[in-house]
Amino acid sequence: MSRKSLPFVSLLSLTALLQTEAGLAQNFDALEYRNVGPTRGGRVTAVAGTVQAPGTFYLGASGGGVWKTSDYGTTWNNISDGYFASPSIGDIAASQTDTNLLYVGTGSDGLRSNVIPGKGVYKSTNGGDSWTHIGLEDSGHIGAVEIDPTDNNTVWVAAIGSAFADNPERGLYKTENGGVSWSQVLKISDAVGIADVELLPNNPEVVFAAAWKARRQPWTIISGGTQEEGGLFKSVDGGDNWRRITAGLPTGLIGKIDIAISASDSSVVYALVEAPGEEGGLYRSDDQGETFTQVSSKKGLRIRPFYYGNVEADPTDADVVYVLATDYFKSVDGGKSWEELEPPHGDNHDMWINPEDPQLFIQANDGGANVTHNGGLTWSSQFNQATTELYTVDVDDQYPYWLYAGQQDNGTAIAVPSRAPYSVQNVNAWLIEAGGCETGPAVPKPGDHTTVYANCKGRFSTFNKNTGTERSYYVGATNMYGQNPKDLKYRFQRVAPVAVSPHDPNVVYHGSQYVHRTSDNGVTWETISPDLTAFEADKQVVSGSPITRDVTGEEVYSTLYSIRESAIAPGVIWTGSNDGPVHVTRDGGESWDDVTPRGLPKGGRVDSVEPSRHDPAVAYIAVLRYQLGDDKPYAYRTADYGKRWTLMTDGKNGIPADYPVRVVREDPVRPGLLYAGTDSGLFVSFDDGDSWQSFQQNLPITPVTDIRVHRDDLVVSTMGRAFWVLDDISALRQDPMPDMGDAVVLFEPAETLRYRDRPTYGDKDPDAIPQYREPSAIIDYYLPEGFDGSVTLEITTADGEFVNAFTNADAMDGDERGERVDDMAMNEIRYIKQSSLTAEGGLNRFHWDMRYRGPWRSDEKKRFTDGALAAAGEYKITLSAGDETLSQPLSIVMDPRVLEMGVTEADVQAQLALQRQVLDLLDQARRKAHSLENELESLGAGDSPRRSAIENAIRLLVTEKGTYMQPRLISQISYLSRMLDRADQEPGGEALARFDELQAEYEAVLEALEG
Repeated sequence: MSRKSLPFVSLLSLTALLQTEAGLAQNFDALEYRNVGPTRGGRVTAVAGTVQAPGTFYLGASGGGVWKTSDYGTTWNNISDGYFASPSIGDIAASQTDTNLLYVGTGSDGLRSNVIPGKGVYKSTNGGDSWTHIGLEDSGHIGAVEIDPTDNNTVWVAAIGSAFADNPERGLYKTENGGVSWSQVLKISDAVGIADVELLPNNPEVVFAAAWKARRQPWTIISGGTQEEGGLFKSVDGGDNWRRITAGLPTGLIGKIDIAISASDSSVVYALVEAPGEEGGLYRSDDQGETFTQVSSKKGLRIRPFYYGNVEADPTDADVVYVLATDYFKSVDGGKSWEELEPPHGDNHDMWINPEDPQLFIQANDGGANVTHNGGLTWSSQFNQATTELYTVDVDDQYPYWLYAGQQDNGTAIAVPSRAPYSVQNVNAWLIEAGGCETGPAVPKPGDHTTVYANCKGRFSTFNKNTGTERSYYVGATNMYGQNPKDLKYRFQRVAPVAVSPHDPNVVYHGSQYVHRTSDNGVTWETISPDLTAFEADKQVVSGSPITRDVTGEEVYSTLYSIRESAIAPGVIWTGSNDGPVHVTRDGGESWDDVTPRGLPKGGRVDSVEPSRHDPAVAYIAVLRYQLGDDKPYAYRTADYGKRWTLMTDGKNGIPADYPVRVVREDPVRPGLLYAGTDSGLFVSFDDGDSWQSFQQNLPITPVTDIRVHRDDLVVSTMGRAFWVLDDISALRQDPMPDMGDAVVLFEPAETLRYRDRPTYGDKDPDAIPQYREPSAIIDYYLPEGFDGSVTLEITTADGEFVNAFTNADAMDGDERGERVDDMAMNEIRYIKQSSLTAEGGLNRFHWDMRYRGPWRSDEKKRFTDGALAAAGEYKITLSAGDETLSQPLSIVMDPRVLEMGVTEADVQAQLALQRQVLDLLDQARRKAHSLENELESLGAGDSPRRSAIENAIRLLVTEKGTYMQPRLISQISYLSRMLDRADQEPGGEALARFDELQAEYEAVLEALEG
């Protein structure tokens, strides 16, 4: 999955910053992440379509960017990667007169605590193939974008503003030149933004705007204020002048308002209003918004209005109106009565209705986007959108290993494999439940991956994957919903930490404001710490003010957010809370020290703690303060159990000053090699955090929420783009990385697991998600910048027996796959041309499929492929680049699952020996047939004994062309080869006997030729 070049100045400036402040960064282009899914949609807060192309729709995810379908939702593709600086989408406006014109406002209007800030407005004039950033970079979250139906260059943007701080950019903006310049046409205050803007369909000079005072704090959500701090506004002169509309609307506290105007009758205006008590609900005007009447105070319409609160009017019938909230409502009588629609997922946010066919529309919810042709009776799938939001990542010890996390807006935590573990009819079958709920985490038990320690907003459970059931062992066993945190015995965050001791898989730690420990799967708990949070009294409040109470656990402040025990020093346990303090115990919880960094501003969320794998006194922490309006990166290290800390992110040493850091992980092999996940991507440090460089590669811009290093792989979770895996980072751990200079370097490959994939039919889609790699040994090598020469790679067994050899595609003249005779050894070595064996300056990566050189074919593109899979054992790789020749050992080990089946290494060696004999016979037979065919062409016309002998030999060797023709000798040998290549096994007696038969038949053909 390639990324497009970034055409806007801010990210180009970032590249210059990384090079000038952190030194010239190493080029890691050869290393790419794989998106392993799942393709289960995440939260979508904006959708759009255009009447000009009824099968084309767009979705805007809360952390996954903009996606497009041209086939009514059958397939979706991201169109914002490489252009957008923020993956959080507030609204999408598609022109109804020009199918190529799009405007997108970033920054989701669903103001959850994990909401991702926007970076302004983007424009496309080619249907999303490319984008231009057109300003309003500091507008925060954008509630609406509207295009003037009579002029595509006139566009309105409703800027809610920053979710976590007051800012002067809140307000309503207008451009009349397609975004070249903007005017702020309505401003209330730095604390009040504009949540929605709507234009009168038949007179766009008439404009309605909804003002909204909104702000999130870690301990509460503020939605609404006085009449002066919100309400509905109207302009009749294109925004030059405004007046507040109050007639019939609530007169006291006023919160979020969403507006809808009927295209069939522009006199009808709907307003969904957040207000106290029965005043909240749906209002209707029949005089273009001059006066309103409440038509419904139905409670379901106004649940969590800061998060939902959307109303849409049918474009053909003014009495048909939809409201999107936790449930999805439709009224056909102007809002007096309601029916519920059943989309594929609950928690509904947006919809767009085709104005020429109101039965055709797209709808957005917390599970993705879905299209309906029949007014909501049936829907397109949500299992084709890799926009999953994940809080953490944990891995198990299966082969292949699986990835686990809590998935926002999903009923349970989930697990997906790092690579295809077996054959299924649909790859979505590899998405399984893992216990708990959307928040996670889900931590597989070491040594027993069928047991998962799961969590759901503080509710601990032990999940069994075999039965799909979980045993519940909640600490405190108290329902926290609706309660003031100060009254709770145990305070749990939604993402309450669960950590397994690296010394005993039966010991599990769990965090409220205390550290709890169990050694019997949660049946009994002991508390091993005092309150390890700041616990400021003024932060212990009922969340949701001044109108809508919202106490779901998301705003429980003063809880533990991260717990980890040292892997090399039992009893050394580090904790971080979501209100700032960091603690450590060195005696298993008998005593605790507050080791919060002195220079760290108070109140931030300690998102991750990371004890070193190399020194028990060393640890790393990452602290988020964006929920306090502070976007600076805070990552620290200590070398003395927290007595002193060093800030590793000053905004000038590689990680930009406005990239909050969520997680820092240390490499388990190389001390000082660190990986940092930020809100805008991933970074690496080779000097213990003194300097950083981007390690983004092909990752899309989205928050990296967690990182694990497992079996030489870098495993990543994201808040909006699912899981990613970077295979084999062993090169990063080896000298002279990262400063190779002018030397040619061949890195020692990591130990390679000998996986075997089941043969598949048809070509694989390289862009399909999940992206599962083919079995291979990864070989990394470095070439100096400006290298101009050929590269060859030879693989032999440890004792020097030839296995395979490759050369880069430009190394030899002509199109044929080259052959070179090694006269010194008196045996033939064929170098197979491979475009994937690159000769670029910088780091290069080659995937050897672990196969011996295959048999000859007349088809040059397939020549020497399909060799036998190498057995487990020790091999040697030799790289020749220019005048340099370098070698490294390579170890290939058996798939543990195969050993568990009872197949031995000796069985595989016997299988390999037979396969090589069969393939050698196939090679000889193909070459002989090709030679005979050439000879036949060279013979003159007329009958001759030689012509008859050749024709007879060809008939015995080559299957006649046609439908279901009798397979001849070459086909029969190939058939036996394929039979032996399906699985690791002891060769069967029939295979051995059949090879003897085929060999005898071939020898008989040769004898007849010579006779």
